[in-house]
Amino acid sequence: MRIPPFFRAAQVLALATLLAACNPTYNWREVPSQDGAYTVLFPAKPSSFTRSVDLNGLRVDMTMTAAEVEGVTFAVGSGTAPDAAAAQAALPAMRQALLRNIGAKEDAAVADDKGRLGVDATGTGNGQPVRLVGRFEARGVRFYQVIVLGKRSAVEPEQAEQFLTSFTPQ
Repeated sequence: MRIPPFFRAAQVLALATLLAACNPTYNWREVPSQDGAYTVLFPAKPSSFTRSVDLNGLRVDMTMTAAEVEGVTFAVGSGTAPDAAAAQAALPAMRQALLRNIGAKEDAAVADDKGRLGVDATGTGNGQPVRLVGRFEARGVRFYQVIVLGKRSAVEPEQAEQFLTSFTPQ
């Protein structure tokens, strides 16, 4: 399985956003997705891009919307599968790809009572220790990854939790 390292691309987009911003502090705002599939609170103005990915044999276009604040990337990835079963199967594939991208141990993913898979892992990005916190969920044929990624010491639990809990699929 080959999945582009979305978090790297999201970091580049977020860095561009950060450089264009006057104040890099948290400035939470509600942002709807371009296609109306979800709303989420971003801590800065996000940027979006779409690319084709392979999720364990499922070829789909995935849109990543991300913002960066003080070296921490807040991102939502979303896509549409041909059916609900394929959308559900995309969740562990996205989770495993992100864990591999930071060199973190791939452990068994356990779904919560809402069917979401979670991740809270440490690894390495650009030679630095990083922390990845996120959730993966499917609604019908739509699937989502909602992640926070940054230097381990910079990922503030309350900011990550605010972002993750603000995500509302439509």
